Amino acid sequence: MNKDAFNQSSIQHGLFLLHRARQERRGDFLERAGDLVEKTIGAGIAHSRLEAPVLAPEAAIVPAALSDPGVWYRLPIPEGLSGDGSEYHIYVRRGTCDNLCVFLSGGGVAWNAFTAAHPVTYGKMASGRPNYYWNNLRPFTQAMNIHVGITSNTRANPFHDWNFIVITYSTGDFHVGDGDFAYEDTRGEEEVLHFRGHRNFRAAMDRAAKLFPSCQKLLIAGNSAGAFAVPALTPEIVENYYPDAADVTLLSDSGQLLYHKWRETARDIWKAEKRFFEVLYSDNITLDWYEALTARFGDKLRYLYASSTHDFLLSAYYSDVTNKVYESDAEVQDAYFQQLKEMVRSLRQMAPGISFYFNRWKNPVTMGGTIHTAVREPYFFAAEPGRPSMAKWLIDAVHGATADVGDDLLARAH
Repeated sequence: MNKDAFNQSSIQHGLFLLHRARQERRGDFLERAGDLVEKTIGAGIAHSRLEAPVLAPEAAIVPAALSDPGVWYRLPIPEGLSGDGSEYHIYVRRGTCDNLCVFLSGGGVAWNAFTAAHPVTYGKMASGRPNYYWNNLRPFTQAMNIHVGITSNTRANPFHDWNFIVITYSTGDFHVGDGDFAYEDTRGEEEVLHFRGHRNFRAAMDRAAKLFPSCQKLLIAGNSAGAFAVPALTPEIVENYYPDAADVTLLSDSGQLLYHKWRETARDIWKAEKRFFEVLYSDNITLDWYEALTARFGDKLRYLYASSTHDFLLSAYYSDVTNKVYESDAEVQDAYFQQLKEMVRSLRQMAPGISFYFNRWKNPVTMGGTIHTAVREPYFFAAEPGRPSMAKWLIDAVHGATADVGDDLLARAH
């Protein structure tokens, strides 16, 4: 290499390092700003009447304990454990009718040592740095679980008078884990991720079901990670807790992530029970769980599935799984779209009566792709011309008037 070429190469390398350093400084600033926002919101919730009150001690876990309709309560689960080892609780609310929604919350997923070492913080989300799952239930996460979308108390919400059990999520295992996983964090220190999702679920339902011992209509719904869990946990909810429920509807909102090692992940990393991983044989964990569910229950259940067409978040996860790059762009969003169409075809084959709700609402934060989940977001009440809101579609469905919404969007490239 001659001197001029060497100098040019050195200049380019220096500019690259300078650019990367600027990006790192910008990322550091955004992460600090995001963490401050989360801390401020969390402190505001924790030191005001906005935080849900804690339900009475365990001795009072009977229907009469929820004497005030419309009030959300935190229900501590002493046996429960969040991913980082901190406490675990769920949320419950008494309505004014005999219908019940068991809602399985979302909050990401961890499938190996790298993802385990990168839990979500608001700062990481703001800076665009890898962040895969929520590992605790700090005050900020209350805003993700209640008072929004289907869990709002506003009379515009057709479910405002329903009873609710919200199974929170802070374990990164689609609610089915039952073991511990050792990993090395970003500082090189040994840590343990407690994959206790299923243990949390079981302990939570043991308590919460005492508050709502029976129901006329049962809606089992979940968004994101909770959407994956709906077909996995429905048999327990129906058979162990509500065997007399004759009118049962299921809703998975945004539960698609193709990965060829789901069986090994569920078995070896999450330490899930055999019944959860023995039915996994493809790269689509949701389809595998729904296939097992429909083979068992057939048309005794009402099946619903919802998704946006180019989900910016799930496509970013897919990019990480396939390309080891945690980001979403038009190419990977289109791959997600094609996978969604194939998933819909498969779901219709295994559950001919299934109904769908598709939307194309743009993600306002990333300025690319479409939103991730709607059922527990303000989008729950949004409607496009000629299409009902998800709220209208869902309340009609639980009363037997099922319909497909947004089918035409699957025929479009964008």
